[in-house]
Amino acid sequence: MPSPFEYVLLRVVPRVERGEFINAGVVLYCQEKRFLDARLHLDPERLRNLDPNLDPEAVRAHLEAARRVCAGGREAGAVGLLPPVQRFGWLAAPRSTVVQPSPVHTGLAEDPKEALEHLLEVMVRPPG
Repeated sequence: MPSPFEYVLLRVVPRVERGEFINAGVVLYCQEKRFLDARLHLDPERLRNLDPNLDPEAVRAHLEAARRVCAGGREAGAVGLLPPVQRFGWLAAPRSTVVQPSPVHTGLAEDPKEALEHLLEVMVRPPG
């Protein structure tokens, strides 16, 4: 039986004033399956096209922080100690930093891990 889930895309917005971004990750939360995880894919070439001065490793470090928050625990700081629903809410909260979440989207899936992988392929990885 499919379970409802929520997800956000993690967007890299090098210059907020221009409003340009690339998708670099997905965070998926499924309450019924007690699932919260993130998958990341940062394409350095696409990032360079938006801002040649932005350090891909610095961006990658910010993206990795989202994965640590999903995993929970002390490595993610105080946020990592919150229940999964609150960690997802924290990750999905609007912000004006280089890494920003999209609006929250919903879906249905029997396997949230498969849904997460599918969303990474369709919404984040470049076509081809």
